[in-house]
Amino acid sequence: MKFNELDLLPELLKSVKNMGFEETTPIQEQTIPLALEGKDVIGQAQTGTGKTAAFGLPMLQKIDTSKHVVQGLVIAPTRELAIQTQEELFRLSKDKRVKVTCVYGGADIRRQIKQIKGGAQIVVGTPGRMLDHIRRKTLRLDQVETLVLDEADEMLNMGFIDDIEAIIKETPKERQTLLFSATMPDAIKRIGVRFMQDPETVRIKTKTLSAATIDQFYTKARDNEKFDILTRLIDVQNPKSAIIFGRTKKRVDELSKGLEMRGYTAEGIHGDLSQSKRMSVLKDFKKGNIDILVATDVAARGLDVTGLTHVYNYDIPQDPESYVHRIGRTGRAGEEGVAVTFVTPHEMSYLHTIEKLTKQKMTALRPPTSDEALESQLQTAMEDIQKTIDENGLEKYENAAEKLLSSYSAEDLAAALVKAMVKDPTDVPVKITPQRPLPNKGKNRRRGKGKGGGGNRGGNRNYKGKRRSGGDNKGKRSSNNRPKRK
Repeated sequence: MKFNELDLLPELLKSVKNMGFEETTPIQEQTIPLALEGKDVIGQAQTGTGKTAAFGLPMLQKIDTSKHVVQGLVIAPTRELAIQTQEELFRLSKDKRVKVTCVYGGADIRRQIKQIKGGAQIVVGTPGRMLDHIRRKTLRLDQVETLVLDEADEMLNMGFIDDIEAIIKETPKERQTLLFSATMPDAIKRIGVRFMQDPETVRIKTKTLSAATIDQFYTKARDNEKFDILTRLIDVQNPKSAIIFGRTKKRVDELSKGLEMRGYTAEGIHGDLSQSKRMSVLKDFKKGNIDILVATDVAARGLDVTGLTHVYNYDIPQDPESYVHRIGRTGRAGEEGVAVTFVTPHEMSYLHTIEKLTKQKMTALRPPTSDEALESQLQTAMEDIQKTIDENGLEKYENAAEKLLSSYSAEDLAAALVKAMVKDPTDVPVKITPQRPLPNKGKNRRRGKGKGGGGNRGGNRNYKGKRRSGGDNKGKRSSNNRPKRK
């Protein structure tokens, strides 16, 4: 179903179009019509399935922009999710001009108070900080018309159930309530019974990964090691075209700039770019003018990109559904694809969660050394030189060649040519701002701590994606398809 088939306001449809979305996801298709009718909805779906727009668009539709009071409330388990939700709601409401603010612990509460008093119409936040504002009487919820509980089971695991109930009691009884949860334990069902009015239930089946043509690897590295490992992998694997996923807009900007500095043709896209700029970048990527696209999950959602050979998860996603969406962009139409995920030692539990969802083990990948990456570049350079000679058309350069040969040996000239074609990454230092690893919380995530995340599960492979005991090198591409160096 297309968004313009829904009964949404023109200004919301304009914002959706500017974000590059045309067709709804299953959770959006089933939830939005029910929510627009004013019904309470319990949605069972993973993060990464488009939940924010599913509850955000109906909530934004109801906001009266002439009233500068809180009319919508979204409770989220973590500040990362709260910030992400606030940012997407802001983009969805850009043309309707709804004021959306975010409250969470660890940030300046005075600034949050100022934003709420400044006429915030939707407040997104974590339970603890919301309660803090309620007790300070800086957050009044008596005008709330839509209440959203996002990732309710996660909030239950984190011990927020009492806080949630305390917040709900501050809202009007006649409000609309939308609850989303990946699982439905009894405590979540009790919330539905106690605080919702005849809720409709929407269940979205979790996608599983079926593309057997995708070789999935992980490499364990500290955050400050990842960029150098990434460029060495690109040199060795020679992707024809690749997408690199970063967790934040700042990360995407720094990665794309760093890759450009080291001579790759790369561009980044994220939600802060204008629609025209995003479309221009995608057009160049599809034409092959750009070999590497760096993107956030939000910016990459719904991209119609074919022919991808490699996906690099520079930052492991917080939810397994996003992983499935990311790597599903390669290995299509029977073609082989390679997916490499970087994971810090503290994030191994997220990798286990992904493996549980996909029902596939990732193979540990040994990063290439600097010498191995240089050797791969040398091999590629020699193949390119051979190709240039085979294509002929060198007559106009023969006089210059004769002059050079009168002063230098053929060996020195050949070495200079190869040197000009090969770049040592260490000659161009790149600094990527460190990010904190994803938080370890909940039972499933705590399981991942301790023994280094499974070591060589599934058989350790070398940097090329080839088992050490032999086998085809599916990670390696021909030199003709290598990322262009400037």
